[in-house]
Amino acid sequence: HNKYILMNVPDGAVEKICNVLPGMRSPTIVPLSEAGWFSLHTVVKENEFWEVIDNLKEAGAEGILVTGIEKMIL
Repeated sequence: HNKYILMNVPDGAVEKICNVLPGMRSPTIVPLSEAGWFSLHTVVKENEFWEVIDNLKEAGAEGILVTGIEKMIL
């Protein structure tokens, strides 16, 4: 099963977290209203995400949201 993952990431950790994340092409990165913070969005296979969750948290990811995907068209 694929999951849609969102997380808040400080500016200094964006590149490291992008390198840790399994996923499709690349994550979407959206600036937050608080300077120096971004929201990263990506789609990953559920088992791959749970394998790297600790690495994401150690790299600085916060407020990680994991949600199901009803349909995905490639």
